[in-house]
Amino acid sequence: MERTGQTEGALLALPWVPVNIGGSKLLAKAWFGDTEYQLLLSDLNSVWEEQMSTNSIEHRAQVLNKRLRAPVHTFVAHPRSVAWPFLSRQSCEQSTAVHFLLKHQGGHLTITLKSELGDVPFYWEFHCTPASVAVVSRELVCPLLSMTQVLHRHVGELTALLLKKDAVIQDYKENGAVLSRGRLLTEPFEEETYRRDFNQRLSKMLPDSLEFESELQELCVSICAARTARKRKRSGEYSSASVGSFVPDQDQTSCVPTGMRTASPGSNENYTRQQVEDTQYADTKETERLLPAAAVPPAVTTNRSVMHPKKKKAAGLFQ
Repeated sequence: MERTGQTEGALLALPWVPVNIGGSKLLAKAWFGDTEYQLLLSDLNSVWEEQMSTNSIEHRAQVLNKRLRAPVHTFVAHPRSVAWPFLSRQSCEQSTAVHFLLKHQGGHLTITLKSELGDVPFYWEFHCTPASVAVVSRELVCPLLSMTQVLHRHVGELTALLLKKDAVIQDYKENGAVLSRGRLLTEPFEEETYRRDFNQRLSKMLPDSLEFESELQELCVSICAARTARKRKRSGEYSSASVGSFVPDQDQTSCVPTGMRTASPGSNENYTRQQVEDTQYADTKETERLLPAAAVPPAVTTNRSVMHPKKKKAAGLFQ
């Protein structure tokens, strides 16, 4: 099924959340609309996805629940009300009336959902296939790379604040200030030493499970929103530039018709000057034609002598 811009924007606005389905720990992104849904799952080795519309949801619900008869909107709304709270971590605990079963079939992933609809058993299956490279890049790789760059800049700003703090403390000490509480005394911050010690502790800091803390989820959502806004801004600027008149640069002479291309900057300047002079001459002739004879201003002769004021002789002691 072709992916719409609505689902793309909705997924980018959602964070990756850790879920446990049948004992398997995964990262999930789930969006359920009124007539469609899209689900993304990843174990950091593979990424799976499924997108369904109203007709496909109705057909699968009738195949899995042959004895159940219900309106189409009920088939669409029930998986959303049952699966979305769990897949989006709105409800951390799985309801006792809802059961999830995960099954790997080759490169595909099937999640079987068993619940109740009006006191009648309701079965549903999510058939997730390997996601395309474009989806993985847009939903996982690019946001994580951007988040890494943002966190690196954040660390740099904090480092600068620590160094500034040490400089202020040193200035106080040089002016005779004494710290009254010794427990508040801190050693000067050494950036290289801290970075080396931090890298040595990385093996103990790496988590064994797929955890995505709430602060990181919020940061990831903010980054995706900023990327989307910047993309829309660039798209709007490009559209405005394409609608307006196009003025070629020196490096874009290939876009100019052959008869208007210039051989060199000097010839381009001469051509522009000639165009201005021709335009001014044409405007003057048109004005003389439209005005009455008495209204036409007399021509100014170029041989008229210029009157220079006579210099007065200095009066006083210095003559």
